[in-house]
Amino acid sequence: MKAKAQIIDPREAGPRPLNLAQPVFNEEALARADQALEALSGAFEGWLNADIATLQSARIAADRAGWNDAALDALWRTAHNLKGMGSTYGYPIVTRIAASLCRLIESQAGKSAARANPNLIDAHVDGLRAAVRDRIASDHHPLARALVQALEAQVARLGVAPR
Repeated sequence: MKAKAQIIDPREAGPRPLNLAQPVFNEEALARADQALEALSGAFEGWLNADIATLQSARIAADRAGWNDAALDALWRTAHNLKGMGSTYGYPIVTRIAASLCRLIESQAGKSAARANPNLIDAHVDGLRAAVRDRIASDHHPLARALVQALEAQVARLGVAPR
């Protein structure tokens, strides 16, 4: 019986040539990954709601802390998680709005602009909450499209997002 795992010491084995002719993942592996995602998809709504609740808590904490850097960093981390998972959860609009919020508060200039106008943070967070609450998944919805375009335009107008 063959062992399930083999320990290879790279110092003894030496470098291996990279074979790019073979696909990294074969069709069977991709099918298994799709099945695993499908099996998890029932939990996505709960996870998304939990992430939105965490974002709301981070916003409240940032407001109470006077929008200081540490609180804005915590808010950014939560928004960054939503940016990364929104599309996986089936909500590409969440990814776009969260990305806009991240661009707003990821630099010092952005944090200063956000402190001067925390309503822009509120608009992002409330937009995310509304999209999830009302199950608006994409910018095919006319209100969602208008909202995300307005938020992205406001952040772009500030010129605070890193290039």
